[in-house]
Amino acid sequence: MKHFKTLLLATILFVGTTSLVTAQVKIAHINTTELVQSMPAMKAAQAEIEKLSKTYDADYKTMVTELQNKVAQYRAEVETKTEEENNKRAQEVQQMEQSIREYQAGAQEDLGKKEAALLKPIFEKAKDAITKVSKAQGFQYVLDSTQGGGVLVADGKDLLADVKKELGF
Repeated sequence: MKHFKTLLLATILFVGTTSLVTAQVKIAHINTTELVQSMPAMKAAQAEIEKLSKTYDADYKTMVTELQNKVAQYRAEVETKTEEENNKRAQEVQQMEQSIREYQAGAQEDLGKKEAALLKPIFEKAKDAITKVSKAQGFQYVLDSTQGGGVLVADGKDLLADVKKELGF
């Protein structure tokens, strides 16, 4: 009987402690990619990026066509020109090619900057909303259910310092 009381007391303590521990941590998840893609601001940003991309693409194609026409013209006239003129023309073609490469690199850089400038506030707005909802509903952790995602909100204990101490640094 004494063992039964001890076993009963141990079981009650174990169940009570387990219930208390599980009640303290609340975890939720969200697919942030799906959230962001469904935001109206994201659709507007994507449309603006697409429009800018098409503009850069059209300019690039115009420059390439101009280069191709000039190369075809110079090849057709190579026999009628002096060696000095042909060398100048070759340099001109190389400068045009370089100019096209620089334009393409600049366009990609500008497009990247524009995309970052448009998307940053959207992602911040989404994160703020996730944080607000998670705090209102009492969640300490929100995991990103997007493949490759991680923790978005961490209000619980951070083990980083303790683990570093354990590892000796």
